[in-house]
Parts: sequence; structure tokens; C-alpha cells
Amino acid sequence: MNQLFRKKSLSLMLAQSEKKELARAMSLMDLIFLGVGCVIGTGIFVVTGVVAAEASGPAIMLSFAIAGIVCALAAFCYAEFSSAVPVSGSVYTYTYATLGELCAFLIGWDLMLEYVLAISAVATGWSAYFQSLLKGFQIHVPAIVSSAPGVGKGGIIDLPAVLIILAITALVSKGVKESIKFNNIMVFVKLAVILLFIVVGIWYVKPDNWVPFVPFGFNGIITGAATVFFAYIGFDVIASASEEVKNPKKTMPIGIIASLFICTLVYMVVSGVLTGMISYTELNVGAPVALALQSVGQNSVAGIISVGAVFGITTVILALIYAQVRLAYAMSRDGLLPKKFSQVNAKTQTPFANTWITGFVAAGIAGFIDLTTLAHLVNMGTLAAFTLISIAIIVLRKKFPDLKASFRVPFVPVLPILSALFCLYLAVSLPLITWISFVIWIGVGTVVYFVYSRKHSHLNQ
Repeated sequence: MNQLFRKKSLSLMLAQSEKKELARAMSLMDLIFLGVGCVIGTGIFVVTGVVAAEASGPAIMLSFAIAGIVCALAAFCYAEFSSAVPVSGSVYTYTYATLGELCAFLIGWDLMLEYVLAISAVATGWSAYFQSLLKGFQIHVPAIVSSAPGVGKGGIIDLPAVLIILAITALVSKGVKESIKFNNIMVFVKLAVILLFIVVGIWYVKPDNWVPFVPFGFNGIITGAATVFFAYIGFDVIASASEEVKNPKKTMPIGIIASLFICTLVYMVVSGVLTGMISYTELNVGAPVALALQSVGQNSVAGIISVGAVFGITTVILALIYAQVRLAYAMSRDGLLPKKFSQVNAKTQTPFANTWITGFVAAGIAGFIDLTTLAHLVNMGTLAAFTLISIAIIVLRKKFPDLKASFRVPFVPVLPILSALFCLYLAVSLPLITWISFVIWIGVGTVVYFVYSRKHSHLNQ
């Protein structure tokens, strides 16, 4: 039992981060753009329409607001941890210091699946938008290489999804400076395109489309909030960058909270304009924003939106690959995963082999597997991470009362407890198959821990 709940000391964690194996090259603006780049993507260009049509109706604005509030409670916990313990690994690292090795390994194992599935799911969405964009130029990708088997389109591989993952993997493997520069440009283009949609679309809003505002009742709003959590995975990504940020104790809290505020505001405004332009019943499509513009005769703007969606979803893939690699790096550095994952290339200062392993696995899933059922696991993983970090911050305050942090969560333990309860409430509303899949994956992780990780843990030394 002592082995299962043994904890890694904060002094050891901080000493490892001071070795500077990873380059500290990110500024506050880079950090905010990383968060915005990950959070604003499929959530706006794909998920808004589906959730409005199937769960929330025009009240999707409230779904995003509720999800944003729950995220804010968790974001406060992330902000305090990342300013006090600026180490790669995010919630895995924080759990290791407070709740013990087994809990840390299982949440890390959970997040690894979450990130890889999210990369694959987002790449599939990117493929759909990219093919739609090519059709506008009368270029058609053959059906046999444009969708995964089992989707019902006669495909044997989703080649565009595979290629975009491998291209972003190559970029991330070159170094954090190159990745961040590319991400910043793409995020700027994405925000410009979203602003264009708001400015053009607001003139076509018909209040009648907002009636009934809550067609699926309060349960529909909550189900919508649980579903759009897919969009808020970016805050764990920001925390993963702790060891590559300049002055992390000051920068991390501002980056986390600022990106949350920006993203929630953008989501609410866009979903309001979208459901005001066209009836929510017509939005269950892969490109709802483009559809809304086409419905009011703005075909040229719809084309620009499709270009922006391709750019926007690209940044999500980049941020997710980045976060998955840093998580595996942190777990490997502690001995819980094979050494290969923590080997840093001297030239690029990145975990080079780790990056390509992640890229190939995610590309294989995106190319050959239908992700309809598995995508819900991403929401479950996010909610599990938010629940654990809310509990961990209470433990941190009790065990390390003198630990200095530039941001402190107010009203501890009340706010963290509320955060954990809200996350569990949203998790209960996810489909039963999601819970079954989650339990199976955690069961596999438990076996891996006892067979490999417990014996190879550096704490054995």
C-alpha cells in the first residue's frame, strides 16, 4: 500500500525542471495562443451545430456558459498548481505530488488515451473540411482514400487525416520555437475568420430562430455542456507547457485564465449568431458555420470560413500532439513508461522519438478507425482530470501550506469541492458506453502499472 500511494517530492520535481532539458522559449502571448489554438477549433466549426441540433437548441449558449464556469473552477486549480510547481506533465505531475503514484499513473494513462483519440478525432474533422474546401475548386478526393472503413462511404483509409497528423508531427519534432511560431500565425488567421463570421452573420440573425430557446429542457442544456467539454481540453494542454515557458510562476496563471475567458466568450457569441441565422434543427451537419452563411446567400464568405476552419483545426492538432508528447515525457522521466519517451534530442530540445511514436499511433487511428463511439472518451478523460486536480489542490494546501504560488484559488476547499462535484455531475450525463469504455481502459492501465510501471518507477531507488 505504501508503494501504491508513494509521492514524488516537490523539491525533486523542481530540481528536474531546473535542468532545462526542454527549451524555455514561450512568452505569455505564445501561451495564450496555444490555449486558444487548442480550445477554439472543432468546438466552433463542428460541435456547435451538432449539439444545438441534438441536445441544447439555441440554449447552446447556456451550455457553453455552464461548461465555461465549470472549467473556470478547474482552471483556478490549474493556475495555482502551475505557478507553484511549473513542471511538465500537468495533472499527472500534480497528482503524483499529492495523491500518490497509482492515482498519478492512472490519470496519466487516461489522458494519454484522451489526447491520442482527440488528435485522431480532430484530424478526421479537418479531413472533412479540407475535402469540402477542395470540392469548391472542383477537386474531388477518391472515396476509397477519403474516409475510414466502417463509416459507410466505401473508404479504406482517411488519407487526408493521416497526412495532416504526420505533417504536424514533423513540425512539432523540430522544436518548440518553430511550432509556436506556426501556431501563432494559424490562430491569428482563425480569430480573424471567426470575427468575419460574427460581423457578417449578425445582420442575418432572426430572433424567431431562438424560439423555442430551450427545446430539449434543462437536461438538454446539461447534456450539451457535457458534450462541449470536448472543446475545453485546451487548459490541460497549457499546463503541459510549464517547463517551456519563460517565467512560468507569473505567466502560467495569466495564460490559463485569459485563454479561458477569451474562448468562452467567443463560443457563446458564435453559437448565438449561428442559431439566430438558421433554425437549430438544420445544424446537424459537419460544417454548420459554412451552412449558415450559405443559407443567407453569403457563399463567398462561407468559402473563406472553410479556409479558416482548416487553419483553425490545424492548430488544435498541433496543441494536442504537443501535450501528449509532454505527458508521456514526464511519465517516462519518472520511470513509469519506457525510457524512449523521455529521450530529448540535443539539437531540437524535443522528445523526438516520443513525438513520432505519438504521430504514427494517432495517424493509424484516424486513418482506419471510425471514431463515433470513442470520441466521447475524450470528454470523460477531461472531466476525470478536472475532478482529480480539484481534489489535489485541497491536499496541496493541507500538506504544503507554505508553498509559494503567484496565484491562489479563493475559498479553498469550497470552490475545489464544487468543481469536482460539477465535473462528476456532467460525467454522469455521458452515455453508458462511454463509462464502460472508460472502466475497461482504466482496468488495462492498472494491469500495466502492476506489470511494468511499479517495478520501474524511479521512486524504487
